[in-house]
Amino acid sequence: MGRLGPTEIILILVVIILLFGAKKLPDMARSLGKSARILKSEAKAMKEDNKSSAPADPPAGDEQPPAQRTIQAAPGDVTSSRPVTEPTDTTKR
Repeated sequence: MGRLGPTEIILILVVIILLFGAKKLPDMARSLGKSARILKSEAKAMKEDNKSSAPADPPAGDEQPPAQRTIQAAPGDVTSSRPVTEPTDTTKR
């Protein structure tokens, strides 16, 4: 009990095809793939930022504007690249 057999998996796939239509499924899969690539690249960038970040308590007089970086688009998608400004912590300690 609790395990899906081949019959149940086939039935679920048939229901998905009937609900969304065979024409929309490739577009949905492509969109899901783009989202996964963006998520993976953002997670990698966050890890790199944490490794190369400056000390946690910078001097109070040396405030620098946030660096701007560009989110890379998926291969073949030139419309979604855009520069972004990193959010800054505005809370005072």
